[in-house]
Amino acid sequence: IAFMAVPAEEYVEVEYRNNLVGEGKLEFLAGKAEFIALGELDDVNLAMMIHSSDLPETAGVVDSNNGCVVKLVRFIGRAAHAGGSPEMGINALNAALVAINAINALRETFRDEDSIRVHPIITRGGELVNVIPSEVTIETYVRGKTVEAIAAAELKVDRALRAGALALGAQVEIRTLPGYLPLNNSPELGRLFGENIEGMFGAGSVSYGGHRAGSTDMGDVSNILPTVHPYMGGMSGAGHSADWKIEDEYLAYVAPGVAMAATAVDL
Repeated sequence: IAFMAVPAEEYVEVEYRNNLVGEGKLEFLAGKAEFIALGELDDVNLAMMIHSSDLPETAGVVDSNNGCVVKLVRFIGRAAHAGGSPEMGINALNAALVAINAINALRETFRDEDSIRVHPIITRGGELVNVIPSEVTIETYVRGKTVEAIAAAELKVDRALRAGALALGAQVEIRTLPGYLPLNNSPELGRLFGENIEGMFGAGSVSYGGHRAGSTDMGDVSNILPTVHPYMGGMSGAGHSADWKIEDEYLAYVAPGVAMAATAVDL
């Protein structure tokens, strides 16, 4: 049994991490993809990890999670005095806003069964309030249930980004970076885990099936060896928010370790 603590599961601070790639310090921007590239999983036959959750049930094993690609986007305009001569400038912020609105207009074209998610943020929106913004940067994921769905959606997103630049006479640079592959849980490992949860908490304490629209670097692992990535409760609030907190310390801290140990014993 190999215990692994893998940093950087959350694919954030994209520009910073991409600079580390440029410096030769990383090959991939997510923890487990980098671990795979480094050969850390070469002698591993199957994998398991547990994510804390605000599920109403004790635990859950879904069939799959979204994968994603990541976009690092730079709009380039021309600076000018925002009050005295705005007509001399090209507003990169407006180009970015038109692009975001174009992405929003595309949402009705995404099929429900593909579970597409696109959620851009502006990481640089201008330097000074009295200067027409000449450089604006956006980071976004394009998530989907399958590689094919992601590929189709990202073409639409790229088109919207270029449209925003065209509308304002700006330039746009789009860098598409590898994100996560979709997660596909092993049904056999999932059932084994669920049996141990029910042994601990009783019949009906674990749910099975369904798809989650979030993404995880465990998806990369699941594409090279049998993997299970269950969820266990103990939390409350909205994930990735300030009100996320631990409600049940046993369920959050201890039970996941017991469940993994029991599953390892069975294996």
